[in-house]
Amino acid sequence: MQPAVGRAARRCRLSLATQMLIVQLVILAITVGAGAAVTVYRARQQLDRYHGQRCLAIAESVAAMPAIRHAFDDPKPSATIQPIAEAVRQASEATFVVVANNRGIRHAHPDPWKIGRPLSTDPSPALAGHTYIGVQTGTLGRSVRAKVPIYGDEGTILGLVSVGILTEHVVEQLWRNVPDILIYLSGALLLGASAAALLARRVKRQTFGLEPAEIGRLVEQREAMLEGIREGVIGFDDQRRVTLVNDEARRLLDLPQRCLGRELTELQLPDRLVDVLSGAAHDPDEVVLRRGRVLALNWMPVRVRGEDTGTVITLRDRTELDTLTRELDGARSTTDALRAQGHEFFNKLHTVAGLLELEEYDEAKQFLSRTTAAHERLADQVSGRISEPALAALLVAKSAAAAERGAELRIAEGTRFCAGDDPDVSALLTVVGNLTDNALEALDTAGGWVEVLVRRGDDGTLVRVRDSGPGVAPELAREVFSQGFTTKVARSAGSRGLGLALTRQACIRRGGWADVHNEEGAVFTAFLPHARTEAPSGDGADEPVGSGVGA
Repeated sequence: MQPAVGRAARRCRLSLATQMLIVQLVILAITVGAGAAVTVYRARQQLDRYHGQRCLAIAESVAAMPAIRHAFDDPKPSATIQPIAEAVRQASEATFVVVANNRGIRHAHPDPWKIGRPLSTDPSPALAGHTYIGVQTGTLGRSVRAKVPIYGDEGTILGLVSVGILTEHVVEQLWRNVPDILIYLSGALLLGASAAALLARRVKRQTFGLEPAEIGRLVEQREAMLEGIREGVIGFDDQRRVTLVNDEARRLLDLPQRCLGRELTELQLPDRLVDVLSGAAHDPDEVVLRRGRVLALNWMPVRVRGEDTGTVITLRDRTELDTLTRELDGARSTTDALRAQGHEFFNKLHTVAGLLELEEYDEAKQFLSRTTAAHERLADQVSGRISEPALAALLVAKSAAAAERGAELRIAEGTRFCAGDDPDVSALLTVVGNLTDNALEALDTAGGWVEVLVRRGDDGTLVRVRDSGPGVAPELAREVFSQGFTTKVARSAGSRGLGLALTRQACIRRGGWADVHNEEGAVFTAFLPHARTEAPSGDGADEPVGSGVGA
């Protein structure tokens, strides 16, 4: 459906196709007209040269006749010369053949009344011994003529011969050739007009009948709509060149301002992000970390007339949503831990009640002593080594979650962390929580254990989480922290891929590092420096961390 503005515009002025057709026809008409004029002009020049040479040949043949030369010795030269000249004129179809003596007095002329009178044009070139060819106006009119001298036996100039053909006869001959010229030029004009009409029709079809003003407005509207979309939008052609991108996509992907027309490989993006944007990840919906942001990407092919012409990717910033989700997961984890503790408490309370009912008072007392000692031991381990309330509460909650799984959470001997040691305790909670959850999920059988070490040092805080699980596959050790994608590695690691990437991101933001290696199970190590420093490359969240870094 074409815009109403476009229909009104067409009522006011000619369409683009019509304008192109008219302009091309005008140019073609001017070109053909100029060609016709040049052709006629050149044809006229050729005819003038042809008739000039023809007159010269006639004049030279007359001047070479012995009867003409000998007649100049007669008392009345015209009596001999006039009949010869007229015979030659009629035989050659020349307009005139004039013979004059060396004083310019005529001895032969088509009009007998002009015999004995001087020539009407300048005879000096011929009388000087030169041959003359040109166009002059004489008593019979304007003509193409040739003049040659008549030499005597001793080489003296006796007179001259002037032969001419009226220019009107030349023009008549030219006009006889004009129809052929016009037929040729008309054919060229018709062929050019047909080509112009086809070109105008093709342009109209390719622009879908839209006029330049409409196309300009459509481009402006497209740009305005792209910038008005809250999500990022980036498109690529079949050669993976950027064809469209809005400011939100530039911001989320940290793209250069001038990226249109550049290939995907020239945008200096991480390899995994390139895989997602190019469709190599084989999943239309992906989650990726980029410069500290959690982005949801949707990849869709673009088809025109049934053929794939490129792709379009939409990006949505899920950072706040992901933060809220993780906070909700933390609250749910705490609730589950409290539920588990309550369930365990009621089970033990029922056990005590049963023993008392059976009057097994000593057994009930021993059972309560063992239970109290276990809780006190864990509380002493946490409170004696960690005085930061938030971190202590997190570890107690994780201990309950581990107990519900049938596993044991241990606090390593070297754990030491006091309240106020780290003003940015939220980053530490993120690292400890994600690594502990990752270790608990890695336990494939009940009865396993997870050991947590949190130690404050001179340079920063060291976190080490060990588990008794199967460990990390060697081929994934270099990539497990750098994913943030729901691709092969993240899928093979379950939902842990994003949590581990967030852990590394928290460390990199502080200028620290994260590492993993195997030692009777997986050992994840993270380091958070005291001073908050900028990572050398943005926040570093996109850079891979090799195995063994900082170990």
